[in-house]
Amino acid sequence: MRAAPASPPPGTGPSAVTASARITAAPGGRLPELRGEGPLAVRRTRSTGSRARVCLVGAMSAPLNGDRLALTVTVLPGAALHVISAAACVALPGDRDHRAEYLTDIHVGEDAELRWTPEPLISARGSDLYVRTRIRLAPGARLHHREEHLAGRADEEPGRLVSRLTVHRADRVLLDQETRHGPEEPGWWGGAVMGGRRAVGQILLVDPAFTGSPGGAVGPTAAPTVFTDPPTGGLAARMALEGPAVLISAVATDALGVRRLLERAELPRASTGDTPDTPDTPDRANHPKVSPGSPTPISPPRRTA
Repeated sequence: MRAAPASPPPGTGPSAVTASARITAAPGGRLPELRGEGPLAVRRTRSTGSRARVCLVGAMSAPLNGDRLALTVTVLPGAALHVISAAACVALPGDRDHRAEYLTDIHVGEDAELRWTPEPLISARGSDLYVRTRIRLAPGARLHHREEHLAGRADEEPGRLVSRLTVHRADRVLLDQETRHGPEEPGWWGGAVMGGRRAVGQILLVDPAFTGSPGGAVGPTAAPTVFTDPPTGGLAARMALEGPAVLISAVATDALGVRRLLERAELPRASTGDTPDTPDTPDRANHPKVSPGSPTPISPPRRTA
């Protein structure tokens, strides 16, 4: 059963849930602060070297319309943290008309590293969710931030999702973008957003080591690279940002296609000698040739009154 908070926000209804969680990582794999409440359970898992590893666990069904969830993550200078999730997060409609909110604030200190790789967020039919993620990075911070969204479950019309990601590095805006899909969001099914596909994802990589990388593969003048996944009609693009940073964006008909494209397009980490997967060959430096194959036919969602 869902327990109501003592003082629910005005207008959200008596059964709405307000919950928060906090994660603080310190050097040496220590976690001086690790607490959650309600649906936001946080658990320490086996670490890798000096990097702490924390798993987000859904302790109950959430978010439902009207819920308000807040997560604060702090990676102290010199620390390293990897955040995963136990399963996909499913936004559900519930019995309230107000939208749900999931707010995440992340701070990564000097010479600190955050790897953020939760499972996808699924917008079930009738859900209405606003996701806001704010990340602040010190000049020497390193970041691997992955997010994936699915418009509806299998054979289901999608719910509404508004997702905004804002990233500051050294007190300057590095990335500020908003994604909208689902009912009442005009144009999301068209080529400018999802292109008739139900899955979308991206990886943001930030690392001071990208500056002056060999061959100019990273930097504000680097040409975009396009990747394809014919079985799912998927497309991905890897492009450089000022920062130094790299943004990889992908769309496909299912979550597997998006994950596969993101993993192919991801650059090798600066601390390893790995080499990236071979991308599709472009016909010109700034105008890659794309052969997406034949996407799996799916019907556009019907708008409800």
